[in-house]
Amino acid sequence: MRSRNGKSFVAGTLIGTLGGLIGLGGAEFRLPVLVGVFKLSTLEAVILNKAVSLVVVAAALVFRANAIPFDRLTDHLDVALNLLAGSLVGAWWAAGHALTMPRAWLNRIIMVLLAGLSLVMLSESLIGLHDGGGAIVDAGPLRLVAGLAAGLGIGVVAALLGVAGGELLIPAIVLLYGLDIKLAGSLSLVVSLPTMIVGFARYTRSDAVHILRREQSLFRWMVAGSILGAALGGLLLGVVPTDMLMTLLGVILLVSAIKIFRHAH
Repeated sequence: MRSRNGKSFVAGTLIGTLGGLIGLGGAEFRLPVLVGVFKLSTLEAVILNKAVSLVVVAAALVFRANAIPFDRLTDHLDVALNLLAGSLVGAWWAAGHALTMPRAWLNRIIMVLLAGLSLVMLSESLIGLHDGGGAIVDAGPLRLVAGLAAGLGIGVVAALLGVAGGELLIPAIVLLYGLDIKLAGSLSLVVSLPTMIVGFARYTRSDAVHILRREQSLFRWMVAGSILGAALGGLLLGVVPTDMLMTLLGVILLVSAIKIFRHAH
C-alpha cells in the first residue's frame, strides 16, 4: 500500500509539474497512467480523473488570483457564459452516454480523443496557435454561435476524458475572443469548474463512482502530488522552452493513448 501511495504521489507531482509548465492541469496525461499503471477500468479512471481534476482546477484558480484578479475575470464574464452554455450541455450528454456505452467503444473513443489532443498540442508548438493576434470572429451573433459550438464540443471531451479541457478552451478563447493567453488561462478554469461538476454529477449515477471510496488513498495522494506539481511547474515556468516541451508531451500523449487504450482491459 505504501508503495502504491508513493507511486500515486510521484505520478501526480510529475504530471502536475508538466501541466504547470505548459499552463494545463495535466489530466490528459493522468488518464493513461490511471489505466496503464494503476490498472483501473476505463470508466473508473475517467471518474477518478475528473474528481482529481476538480480539486486541482479549484486550487489553480486560487493560485492564479494574484496574477489575474477575480475582478478582471468578471469583466469578461460574457465569454465564460457563452462557452458555458454549450459546455454544460455537452458534458451532461457525454457523461450520460459514457455510462451506457460498451467499454470497447469507450476505449476507442477515448483513444481517438487523446490522440486528437496530442495533435492539438503538436500544432500549437509548431505553428504557434496560442499566439493569437486578434479575434478571428467579430463580436455578434456569429461569435455567439461559434462559442456555443466550441463549448459543446469541449464539454463532450471534458466529460469523456475526465479533464478540465484547458488544452481546447485556451486556444478557443484566444482565437474566438482575441484575449490575452494568461487571461484565457484563468477564464478556461472558470468554464472548466462548473463543466466538470455537471459531468461528475452525471457520473454519480454509475456504480463505477464507488471507485472514489475504494481508492481513497490513491485519490488523496494523487491530488496532493498534482497540487504540489502545479505549484512547481509555475515556479519553473520559462526554464524549459514551452514549444519544445509541448512537442515532446504531444508525442508522449499520442503514443500512450494508442498503446494503452487500444488494449485496455
